[in-house]
Amino acid sequence: MTKGRIEAFSDGVLAIIITIMVLELRPPHDPGLPALISVLPTLAVYLVSFVFLGIYWNNHHHLFQAVESVDGRVLWANLHLLFWLSLFPFIMSWIGESHFSALPVAAYGIVLLMAGVAYYILARVLVALHGSGSTIARALGNDVKGQVSLVVYLAAVPLAFVRPLYAEILYCAVAVMWLVPDRRIERTLHS
Repeated sequence: MTKGRIEAFSDGVLAIIITIMVLELRPPHDPGLPALISVLPTLAVYLVSFVFLGIYWNNHHHLFQAVESVDGRVLWANLHLLFWLSLFPFIMSWIGESHFSALPVAAYGIVLLMAGVAYYILARVLVALHGSGSTIARALGNDVKGQVSLVVYLAAVPLAFVRPLYAEILYCAVAVMWLVPDRRIERTLHS
């Protein structure tokens, strides 16, 4: 199977997720500064969620630049990733409404963890399809950054029950780590 449909479908789903997230933002009813301050938690988690979705979209795009074809396993692995990403609007709203309470912050970490696991699975399924000597296998290598991300999420989820702010800081640290462009695939494609 060609990869064009999976790329187009994934782009469409991510666009819908972002649209739902922005529709979840509710402007304050009062024009004053105190009312604006009251919605800042929701705006903050929207920003972080938008960045995470942008990171996934960017990396998904690069991932599929390095593959030739897809099969049924890839389709299901991709749907698995999209499922976890589709929970962002719900979790984002829950955190904002609860003003960063422990359980919603921990749930956010679980969604981030499961999206990271799903991306890892998708990458490994693509490597299995194309072989250990393929462009995608060479480009991904050990994926240390991906593994570190999963460990940070694993640490942050229980931390959210003790110090939700510290867990959020760890989530943001992972996002910052991924904002530095991952050039492995581009380097491999150009060599």
